[in-house]
Amino acid sequence: MSDEIFVGVDVCKAWLDTAQVCSSSAAVPGELTARVNNDEAGRAELVNQLKRLSPTLVVLEATGGFEAALASELCAAGIAVAVVNPKRVRDFARSMGVLAKTDRLDARVLAKFALAARPQVYALPDETQQEITELVDRRAQLVTMRAQEKNRLATVKHVARTSVRHHIEWLDKRIKEIDKDLDGRLKDSTIYQPKYELLDSVPGIGRVTISTLLGRLPELGTLNRKRLAALVGLAPMADDSGRRHGQRYIQGGRADVRAVLYMAALSARRCDGPIKDLYSRLRASGKPYKVAMTACMRKLLIILNAILKSGQPWRLIESA
Repeated sequence: MSDEIFVGVDVCKAWLDTAQVCSSSAAVPGELTARVNNDEAGRAELVNQLKRLSPTLVVLEATGGFEAALASELCAAGIAVAVVNPKRVRDFARSMGVLAKTDRLDARVLAKFALAARPQVYALPDETQQEITELVDRRAQLVTMRAQEKNRLATVKHVARTSVRHHIEWLDKRIKEIDKDLDGRLKDSTIYQPKYELLDSVPGIGRVTISTLLGRLPELGTLNRKRLAALVGLAPMADDSGRRHGQRYIQGGRADVRAVLYMAALSARRCDGPIKDLYSRLRASGKPYKVAMTACMRKLLIILNAILKSGQPWRLIESA
């Protein structure tokens, strides 16, 4: 069996630090430039070197978008790349006793993490998916700004109150424009239009929920219920040790998706159907509000996943 090569790339705004390890103790054939600039020329140089090296996997950390260009270029070049949560890598470093933190040391840790964990390979989203995700992210940013400005109205002095109100009005217009743009892109797309109609058939699911799910959870309809719940952060985690059975809890996952699912579950539990029945049953059995709502969010997510998997709208799924 031939030796496998794993590469870690530590990404920052200015440059890219690289390191490589081999699955055996043998020396890695071919060397990478330790540091290149994180610009078009630097990334092209690194991609060409990686093509010659033919690694099994290249691992990057998610760094607020600075990793996106390199991940896309590696995918386009046919190089297997994984984009991972920085917390996973930092926990891995601590488990090896690595407490120091530098860019080059981080690249080395990433390479070892790639060898040990073999994280899932990054799938390059199509152009429409990238545009939808970008618009969903921008909408969330504007909504956050609007909430901040509305909070300021309660304390701001009279001299600045008019300015704050004008900014809120401006933000309202921009959010409406993005909503219109998102609706148009989703409904005009031959890929996303059928998904939009299927999700729109579910009580409690509105335009914002649909655009967020399609933009931030493209895996919906492709995974089984357990993997999907874990991905979103709605899978209950055990906390047992010996004879002690701790309370289950949720953690991690995609907080923006959970936020829209919470609002959707809040609406769905007011309509006759499985979400309302589940909520009523859990509350009647003495479950706390948060536990009942989390269960409803997970149930709703599983229903949405089944709808996209089967291609059957809510009415047919419900009567099945």
